[in-house]
Amino acid sequence: MQIHIKRAIERVPGGMMIVPLLIGSLVATFAPDGPKFFGSFTNALFTGALPILAVFYVCMGASINIKATPYIVKKGGVLFATKVGTAMLLGVILGHFLGESPISAGMFAGLSTLAVVAAMNDTNGGLYMALMGQYGRPEDVGAYSIMSLESGPFLTMVTLGVAGLSAFPWPTLVGSILPLMLGMLLGNLDREMRDFLSKAVPVMIPFFALALGAGLDLHKVWQAGMLGLGLGVAVVVVTGFALYIADRLSGGTGVAGGAAG
Repeated sequence: MQIHIKRAIERVPGGMMIVPLLIGSLVATFAPDGPKFFGSFTNALFTGALPILAVFYVCMGASINIKATPYIVKKGGVLFATKVGTAMLLGVILGHFLGESPISAGMFAGLSTLAVVAAMNDTNGGLYMALMGQYGRPEDVGAYSIMSLESGPFLTMVTLGVAGLSAFPWPTLVGSILPLMLGMLLGNLDREMRDFLSKAVPVMIPFFALALGAGLDLHKVWQAGMLGLGLGVAVVVVTGFALYIADRLSGGTGVAGGAAG
């Protein structure tokens, strides 16, 4: 007897990312001490988001061919430039009006330039690849090899630096992209290493999604209230619309742009 778990998960758009993320958040909300109780590998499975993501970026980097096809370079470059450019523009504007400190009072209390830039400047790579694998072309999935350069803290740090709001030590900047660069080096020096490591990219998605979800207490999501919900909607509307238009103008269908938003 076979239970088609994978098929059921994939019926959900981006299911390989969303379903484990939801499971992890439910554990964090209703049984937060459960992983600690069992300890060892069970606890590591729910708390190891950063190590899993580090491995994910090494494997992702290995899939990036320096001699990538023009389509991948064009698609990824357009989405990358649009995403980062939109975040930088908002960072400069908000930095001028808000400065470094968060708003201290009123309905926008707690909102800061850092929070907005970090939200606007990042792409959920697992969700993007899951959606593109389901609705897009294989080349669209490969475009994330370029976009992955803006996922994570590196470009957020650079954006805040451009806005004149923060300065970060160079080891922090370099360290945020070292795993990706290491993967690129391995993959381009040895095709067999590329084939070996790149196969792990889709496999890692549900595991880091579970760990990320385990750090998301739904009670805190509720406490974030309308401001947190509004920021989430703003990210989808602002960057999603900009990327959709950029994708269409570059000859795409808009699906990749919308997913990257």
